[in-house]
Amino acid sequence: MDPLSLFETWFAEAQSSEINDPNAMAVATADAEGQPSVRMVLLKGHDARGFVFYTNQHSDKGGDLAANPKAALLFHWKSLRRQIRIEGAVTVVSEGEADAYFASRSRASQIAACASDQSRPMANRSEFEARVAAVEAQFDGKAVERPAHWSGYRVVPNRIEFWEDGAHRMHHRQVFIAQDGGWREEILFP
Repeated sequence: MDPLSLFETWFAEAQSSEINDPNAMAVATADAEGQPSVRMVLLKGHDARGFVFYTNQHSDKGGDLAANPKAALLFHWKSLRRQIRIEGAVTVVSEGEADAYFASRSRASQIAACASDQSRPMANRSEFEARVAAVEAQFDGKAVERPAHWSGYRVVPNRIEFWEDGAHRMHHRQVFIAQDGGWREEILFP
């Protein structure tokens, strides 16, 4: 069985049944000292090359990934009683991919991305609002340019686990581990 095809099936089911953000996933990273951190982001693309999300590379997660380019993802679809865990190395998407995705975002989201020093302290909310106004003025009547430090990350999976809830802790856990250009499949105790 191909785990990427199974992901497609489960993701399609989540898209048709989850009320909010079926593409929401937790992203876990660790800094150079091994301190872990986890946060929610949105999956913005996936294919045979991996699973993609976008962010400010100067953010905490961007710093973690620069120091330790590995991550774990978790999709949890409570209404389906399923989750998928993905682990692997992380690469930065191409400039063309980042440009194309940035261009697909709403203008307000583009402006906010330009104005934000993501994960950095600010004096108060009005500081950010003033930055947004300045970026709006800067790009008045023009397309908003993607900041050089705003890009995407691709998690290249080396392990994918599918978990389904079962009564009385009789859960089903199926894991795929990358091996020799293919996938080795195992069933795990719940």
